[in-house]
Parts: sequence; C-alpha cells; structure tokens
Amino acid sequence: MPKYYEYKIAGYYLYFTSFCTVECMHAHASDRKLTEAGSAKFFVKENGDSVLQNRGVLNDREIRAIQIFIKNNYKDMYLKWSQYSKNGYYEK
Repeated sequence: MPKYYEYKIAGYYLYFTSFCTVECMHAHASDRKLTEAGSAKFFVKENGDSVLQNRGVLNDREIRAIQIFIKNNYKDMYLKWSQYSKNGYYEK
C-alpha cells in the first residue's frame, strides 16, 4: 500500500490502498498498523482543500494539522496518486 510520505504527519501516515484507486483522490491517516479501521479519510479537491469523510480516532487538532499539510502538499501527493489511478480530484 503506497504511502504518500515515509514520515508521519501529526503522528499518522498518509496512504491509500489498491482498493482506493476506484475512487477519487483521497488519503487515509493511520498509525503504524495502516488499516482502515480507526483511520481518518480525507478526500482532496483540485485546490488542495480536503473533505473529511471519516475521522477515525483522530482528534480535531490532528485533523486540522493533516488538512493543512494536505493543502500545502496536494500537488506532490497527486503525482503519487496518479501513478495508480486515473480518477482525479474530489468533486471534479
């Protein structure tokens, strides 16, 4: 399962799975287990804004930190995503 980055953001890895690529671009945020159980899910828009679909075990501070990170790095993240999926940004 591809990680967007090898380091953690707000204590969580951002990643997607091969099953995810049938949807539009998004990122799961999870601890070292990298499972969807307890993970948050952020759909990413073309302008870098993200929509939280599932908060998992993350608190508001962690969610906000991840959303800011996504906003600042979504173009690089999209390059990784587009290697696996032809589906574009959320709401496009």
